[in-house]
Amino acid sequence: MPAPRHLTAIAAVSLLAPPAQGAEEFSAIQPILEANCYRCHGGEKTKGDINLTDYTTLATIQRNPKFWENVAHTVEAGEMPPEDEKQPSDEERKRLLAWIKDAVTNIDYSKIPKDPGRPALRRLNREEYNNTIRDLFGVDFRPGKNFPEDGAGDGGFNNNGDALFLPPILMEKYLEAANAVLADAFANERSRARLLFAAPAGDDPAEARAAAEKTLKFFGAYAFRRPVEDADLAPYLALFDRGSKRGDSFADSLKLALRGVLISPRFLYRIEADKSGKAWKIDDFELASRLSYFLWSSMPDRDLFAAAAEGKLPSPPSWRRRSSACWRTKRHRRWRTLRLGQWFGFDKLKTTANPDPERYPQFTMPLRVAMYREATEFFTSLLREDKSILYLLHSDYTYANDVLARHYGIPGVQGSEMRPVKLPDRNRGGVLGMGAIQVATSLPLRTSPAIRGKWVLEELLGTPPPPPPQNAGQLPQDDRQPDGLTFRQRLELHRREPSCAGCHKRMDPLGFGLENFDAIGRWRTEQNGKPIDAAGELPTGESFASPADLKRILLTRREAFARHMTEKMLSYALGRGVGYTDLPTIKSVGEAVIADDYKIGTMVLEIAKSYPFQHRRN
Repeated sequence: MPAPRHLTAIAAVSLLAPPAQGAEEFSAIQPILEANCYRCHGGEKTKGDINLTDYTTLATIQRNPKFWENVAHTVEAGEMPPEDEKQPSDEERKRLLAWIKDAVTNIDYSKIPKDPGRPALRRLNREEYNNTIRDLFGVDFRPGKNFPEDGAGDGGFNNNGDALFLPPILMEKYLEAANAVLADAFANERSRARLLFAAPAGDDPAEARAAAEKTLKFFGAYAFRRPVEDADLAPYLALFDRGSKRGDSFADSLKLALRGVLISPRFLYRIEADKSGKAWKIDDFELASRLSYFLWSSMPDRDLFAAAAEGKLPSPPSWRRRSSACWRTKRHRRWRTLRLGQWFGFDKLKTTANPDPERYPQFTMPLRVAMYREATEFFTSLLREDKSILYLLHSDYTYANDVLARHYGIPGVQGSEMRPVKLPDRNRGGVLGMGAIQVATSLPLRTSPAIRGKWVLEELLGTPPPPPPQNAGQLPQDDRQPDGLTFRQRLELHRREPSCAGCHKRMDPLGFGLENFDAIGRWRTEQNGKPIDAAGELPTGESFASPADLKRILLTRREAFARHMTEKMLSYALGRGVGYTDLPTIKSVGEAVIADDYKIGTMVLEIAKSYPFQHRRN
């Protein structure tokens, strides 16, 4: 039975609502779930691994509000219960939706324990390792390029501590990398002078050892990201002594000691001290490391390190100025590229996104590179100029060179340099109008409305559909079929399958709204000789007929978008998935961002000031 359209879309609901004025007890609403949901989603065997009987009180539901927002989505859209199952009455559906909305929006944050979250021992990922080595020694190659690829944990980022394992082969790679780094550093005249700044003038062993101690104290502090004591240096001085006793030169003996530093857990891991007590504020050196790896994916620079040593870390407003300044430099281009590519999924342009070369010979390597750079340069402009995150949903400009502008049909752009370009067409602009996204959400031979719709739900609104059932079937890989049907017509036939209908009702309308963009991001008005039908209607009643219309609808969900962006950014900053005890932080950061016209700098600043970012527990 279709859901009443006058109900407010749960996707648009924010966690910023006022405290509850009182709602029905869960026991009053549980019979509706029991009568209509538990047969498939209760007990030992559950469909989609969704067991609603795990939730027995209001408190348990409020511990997982995003899950229950998704429950509300499916109920409101008429996706659940399936059409061939017993349906709740209109009144029961209204009651259930109203109850869920109240439960997930009217959380009493004062009752949520103040907890910085479970700590994780975080290894440097490949990018952090490369950047830290670069800043420590001044070498300009990427020693981590041969490391195994890092996995992505909760939040989708590869800096999640729970996913950063240490397989045996990686330890071997660390040793190889340490040797390569030091060989390069000692061979480079400038880097060698930097390493041998305290080299002894003569052959006096005592003078040589004192020089080694001074050098190791200096580099050890930066490598371990905090001052080192004599006991900390002892193992590395012992390595220097071993080299000296066997007749190695001062440089070679020092190289042996520095190799020990580079394979130490204190370098490879971002170790923070444990203390007694439930939770505590981390010290200035630990905070400096959290800030630097959050803002530029590398070790603290000298200014930040010196401020931590003096107990004078910059004030929060200066963090904002500092982060904005650092994003203007080439040094921090990798942060912008890697984080955004993981966040929105267009990293696939470097791996699995491969349009068929015979079907799309226009998709050349220069075009692939230009699409990738469009996305990264656009995001950089938001950071550098402290703009609104709503530009990600729609903007009147993008970044393009002659290759990309020609592909988009924008006249007057010459040269290979990426530069801001005014967009005359509202269908472009924002991430939905970017070729990088359109290619990453397509298949080699065709577009995929389902993948594109899923991407919008997951990456923009934070309301992903459940995974497809095992018996979901397959759609053709090619949109050129001899049956006379458009691909949309074939997909609508697929949606009639009971096991497929629920998710496709949510995904497909969003994907159809982007069908004017082909599999390599070109604008098209027809497909296989038939007009493109980009019209659709969401379960909540809004209709659209173009990508511009769809973006207009998404902008009405701006609070949900801001909350989802906050969750993602917080997850990245903390290096872990966010949970129930992070809800107050998400709420307060979200409120600040919305109040400051959705500025991305406010999001970064408020996260850096937040309780979980500045505290730790055992």
